[in-house]
Amino acid sequence: MANVKLTIDGKTVEAPANTLLIEAARRAGIEIPAFCYYEGLALQAACRMCLVEVEKAPKLMTACTLPVAEGMVVRTNTPQVAQARKSMLEFVLTNHPLDCPVCDKGGECELQDMVFRYGAGESRFLEVKQHVDEREWSPVVFYDRPRCILCFRCVRICAEGMGVAALGVVNRGASSEIAPNRGDHLECDECGMCIDICPVGALTSGTYRYRTRPWEMQHVGTICTHCADGCKTTLGIRNNRIHRGNNRDRSGVNGEFLCIKGRYAGDFAHHEERLLTPLVRSQDGFKPVSWAEAIKTVAGRFAEIRQRGGKFGVIGSNHTTNEENYYLQKLARTGLGTNNIDHHRTGDVLSLLRARVPLATTADLYHSKAVLIVGVDLAQQHSFLAYQIRANWRHHQARVYTVRRGPVREDKIAARIVSVEPGGELAGVETLRDDLAKEPELVILFGDAIQGEAVARLTEFGSSLGIPVKYVCLVDYSNSRGAVEMGVLPAEGGMTLPEMMAAGDLDALWVVGANPLRRHALAGKPFLVVQDLFLTETAQAADVVLPAASAYEKSGTVTNVCGEVQRLQKAFETPGTKTDLEIFGLIAREMGLDLKQLGPWTPSAVFAEIARTVPGYDLPVEVLEAGGAVQAGPSDGLPDAVWAPVQSAGDTLFTSGTLGRYSKMLNAVREAPGELYRA
Repeated sequence: MANVKLTIDGKTVEAPANTLLIEAARRAGIEIPAFCYYEGLALQAACRMCLVEVEKAPKLMTACTLPVAEGMVVRTNTPQVAQARKSMLEFVLTNHPLDCPVCDKGGECELQDMVFRYGAGESRFLEVKQHVDEREWSPVVFYDRPRCILCFRCVRICAEGMGVAALGVVNRGASSEIAPNRGDHLECDECGMCIDICPVGALTSGTYRYRTRPWEMQHVGTICTHCADGCKTTLGIRNNRIHRGNNRDRSGVNGEFLCIKGRYAGDFAHHEERLLTPLVRSQDGFKPVSWAEAIKTVAGRFAEIRQRGGKFGVIGSNHTTNEENYYLQKLARTGLGTNNIDHHRTGDVLSLLRARVPLATTADLYHSKAVLIVGVDLAQQHSFLAYQIRANWRHHQARVYTVRRGPVREDKIAARIVSVEPGGELAGVETLRDDLAKEPELVILFGDAIQGEAVARLTEFGSSLGIPVKYVCLVDYSNSRGAVEMGVLPAEGGMTLPEMMAAGDLDALWVVGANPLRRHALAGKPFLVVQDLFLTETAQAADVVLPAASAYEKSGTVTNVCGEVQRLQKAFETPGTKTDLEIFGLIAREMGLDLKQLGPWTPSAVFAEIARTVPGYDLPVEVLEAGGAVQAGPSDGLPDAVWAPVQSAGDTLFTSGTLGRYSKMLNAVREAPGELYRA
C-alpha cells in the first residue's frame, strides 16, 4: 500500500494510505487523546475526545475514524480543539461520582489524566447525580455504573477479541449501561480483558480492588507459568504477594492479551497448603527437617545406590526452566549414571522436530493467509493462539479451517468445518486438500490427536500442497517444549515415564515438579524423592519431599509452544523454598560429584552452556534480558531420544494441572472447570 504525506502540528508525517489519523499521529509521537478508540477494535466514535482541526474541513473531525490523505494538514492542539475536549469532559463528568480517592483506577485512569489536562474547574450541571449500587458480576469482575463513560471498549473486546460477546448495552440515553449476558452475572472466559481495557474505574478486579495502589507495588514482567502459549504477565507485587497481573505495556508476544490464568491464577503461590519446609518420612509419617538434613539424606542414599550400581529413574517437569531441565538431565546422565529420564509429554514435539519442517511463531498466526486447526479445542486450551487467529480473521480476512471432534469457538470464523471421530483427524485433513492447495500459505496447528507416524504423514500432506506451510505442535504447559529440547527424554536404552512407573526394580526415583501418581501406579518401592510446591499424590508417597520455588519465584528461561524463548524474572520469595536448580546443585555437591564437569548452578552460567551445546539455542542474550522473545533455531531433531506416546492433560481455560487445583480464583468462577468441545 502506497504511503501518503501529511502535516500534523507542523510536522511532516508519512503513513500508509488508509491509516487512521489517530494512529499516524501516535506513530509520529503526537498524542491525540481518546476514550472509545482502541487499536484493533471496531470504530465507535462515541467519546469525541479525539476531535482535531483539519484544514478546509467545515468542522472538527474525529481522528479515530478519519483516514489520512495526501497533503492533509491537521492541527491537534488549537484553542478550539482544547475547548471541545474540555466541553466533552464536562459532559462526561455530569454523573461521574468523582470518587478518585477510593477508586481502584486512581493513578492509572485515562479520564483522570484528561481532566487534569483539559478539565473545567467547576461544572455547570447542578442536578443530583444518578447513582446505582456497585454489582458483582463474578468473583473476577465488579461493575460500578456511575463511573462508566460508555466508551464500549469492554463490549467490543469481549465480542471481537475473545469471540464471547458476554457484554452488551441496555436502556437508552442517560440510563444506558453495560450489562452481562446472563441477567445479573457473567458467563464468559473470565479473562479480565474488559477490566484492563476500561479507561476508567467502572470495571474492577475481585483480586485487586481495595487492596493496594499501583504506586505501592513493584511491577515485575515475567512469563505466565500455566499454559504453553508463553504470555508475558506483569505481576503487581506488594509484601511478597501477587495482587494482580496484566501486560498493559504490551511487551510480550501476547500484546495486552491475558486469560484468567495469566491475570488472576497466580494465587496458587500463596495457598495455605504450600510446602515451606523439607519433609522426611519416619515411622510416624512425615517429619519436618532442616534443608541441610534433607539434602544430606537424599545425597547419602543417592551416593550409596550409585556406588553399588543401583538403578535410578528421574522424572522431570514441564514447568521448570530450561536451565533447570538442562542441568537435571546432565546430572542424571553424568552424576547418577542413568538414561532413565523423562517427563509427561503432552504433544509430539519430538516427531515434529525430526520432520525438519518450518515452524510457526505466534506472530505467524496473526499474519498467515490461512490457518488449519486439527484435533484441538483451541479457545479452551490455547486461548492466546486462538486470540491471534481471531484477530487475523478480523484484520486480514484469513481463512480458517477446523478439523475437530465437536463444536469449537473457531467454527464461528471457519471457512470449512470438518467433523471427525477420534482417530479420524488425518482423514479429515485430507478432505480439505483442494481448498488448502488454493491458499497462498498455511499454518497447521495440531494436538495430541496427531502423533508418531501421523506427524510424518501430516507434514508429507503439507509438503504435497505446493504452498509454504508452517507447523505448531501444541503442548500443555509453560515449558513443555523446553523440556523436550533440553533433553529431559530417555536416550537409547533408557526408560520412558510409563516404563519407570511400571518397573519393579528401580532403587531410586527422583520426581521434580511432576505428579505421575495422578495417572500411573508405581510398581516396586524405590527410594522416592519429590520436589514440588504442594503435597501432591506423588509427594504423599515420597520418602523425602523438598519444597520448590514456583516459576514466579525464580529467574531463567522458558520456551513456548512455538519455540520462542523468553526470560523469567524473579518477582518475590516464599521463605522456606528453594529453586529446583539450587536443589540440584546442593545434592550434587553433597554427593561429592565432579562440580567442574557439572558446572555452576546459576541460571546465567547454565544458559551459557545451553547456548554452546543445544542446537538452535545460541540466542542473543541482550534481547532476552530486555524482555524480548527469540525463536530457537532449527534443532537436530534429538535423534538419540526415545519416542513415546503423548497425551494432553485436556486442560480448559479454568484448569491447569496441579497449579490449577491450588488456584482459588480458577475454582471460584462458575464456569470452572469447563469442558472441551462445548458449543
